[in-house]
Amino acid sequence: MTESLPLRLRAALLDADFTYDRVADLLGPAAYDALARNETTPALRRTTGGSTLETLTRLFLLQTVVDLDAAERALPGLVDRLAAEGFLERSVGEVAARLDVRPYAADGDNLWVVSDLTPGLDGGPNRVGPDHVLGISSASTSLAQLTIREEVGRSLDLGTGCGVQALHLAGHSGAVVATDVNERALRLTRFTVALNDIRTPVDVRAGSFFEAVAGERFDLIATNPPFVISPATGERLVYRDSGLPGDRVVEHIVRSAPDHLTEGGWCQVLANWVIPTGAAWEDRLSSWVADDCDAYVVQREVVDPASYVELWLKDAGQHGGGPDYAVRYDTWVSWFERQGIEAVGFGWINLRRSGAAQPKRELLEWPYDVEQPIAPALLGWATAGDAVVDLDSRLVVRPDVQQETVGAPGAADPEVVVLRQQRGLRRARQADTVEAALVGACDGELSVGQILDALADLLGLDPEETRATYLPTVRELVAEAFLEV
Repeated sequence: MTESLPLRLRAALLDADFTYDRVADLLGPAAYDALARNETTPALRRTTGGSTLETLTRLFLLQTVVDLDAAERALPGLVDRLAAEGFLERSVGEVAARLDVRPYAADGDNLWVVSDLTPGLDGGPNRVGPDHVLGISSASTSLAQLTIREEVGRSLDLGTGCGVQALHLAGHSGAVVATDVNERALRLTRFTVALNDIRTPVDVRAGSFFEAVAGERFDLIATNPPFVISPATGERLVYRDSGLPGDRVVEHIVRSAPDHLTEGGWCQVLANWVIPTGAAWEDRLSSWVADDCDAYVVQREVVDPASYVELWLKDAGQHGGGPDYAVRYDTWVSWFERQGIEAVGFGWINLRRSGAAQPKRELLEWPYDVEQPIAPALLGWATAGDAVVDLDSRLVVRPDVQQETVGAPGAADPEVVVLRQQRGLRRARQADTVEAALVGACDGELSVGQILDALADLLGLDPEETRATYLPTVRELVAEAFLEV
């Protein structure tokens, strides 16, 4: 690969307007959604006009052969070079893609990500090699939406894969380090960084876990590790299998990350974890967290062992009645049983090296719909946890909080009052009369103590008892982002 190839390819992609928005417009919602389901026929029907945009869409996204003349119009002077580098395969009159060059949009910028081709299009073979470099996936976009986007000095993309997280991090970091154990992933990440003309220094390094950054610290670590929970049989797909049994890879990252964080630095992990039979998942994950770290863990989904095994066998293309499918299935489920694993949890682990004497910990099961990106809500959790809330505090209701009441028609008072957020995690909580009235009165004018005293007088309650009872509730309302200091 010569230095000029990425920039020449970038110029050709821009000339063809091969961007995320233009491809979405070209395909239309129905064909675009079908492609997300790995079905290309609707998109093929919409890309027959012969434009350079249509040619690149058919070549890279739909993985169909295109005429050599059309390919050379879309990629002038580049077809032979890209074939030599393994991006394309050329025959006498046709060209086919051997790597995926995919348009991507982040913070208003047009980007492209290079990866291996998407397997299993139109019901085709789904098997991939052990060093397969996964492209943009639902997991990678989830991590991107999870990652806090404050300006930082140094950030680490741990297990970079195709490099999409490094692209995001480069937008708000002074420098980025991207690591991976897969040499093919490192090669494609370097090309992706060059293709996007990233001016932020991105240091792409080989190494397992934190080996490549020994002794270094970062303000932000983002990682979507190979978290699939399976027996360590020695057979692995690098992009999803760590080679360690169970959820040891996630435990290792959570335990090791604080040694690589600056004061106030964050580590954000998209992960699976074991839910042991008869034990609380919260206790298990809490035991991994260092004493000087805040932790905000959100369990988004729980899957039983059989469903989990089926999901990942299909992901690896090992379903469909193959001779070893039943054996693999039985081996994996039997291992779950022997390990005493009741289910597998999926979600977010967020660590902040706060150094606080009493670190903040919240482990929450939240399978409900949330606002995306969710990162501002996570940052808000930390800010709320840092706030000192006492009787002299002056609070305001968060603008998105609404009050819902349920009761019989014509009744003087509602039977139930619910406070519900419209943004962030979109939490809801039932409130009694005092709590609902207190929230309604929080406009920053009166202190918490003044509001509670006024409510006690209005409702005929003991003022001291009201203060003692409801100050902890007020702190909960701040921590859960119903109220703000």
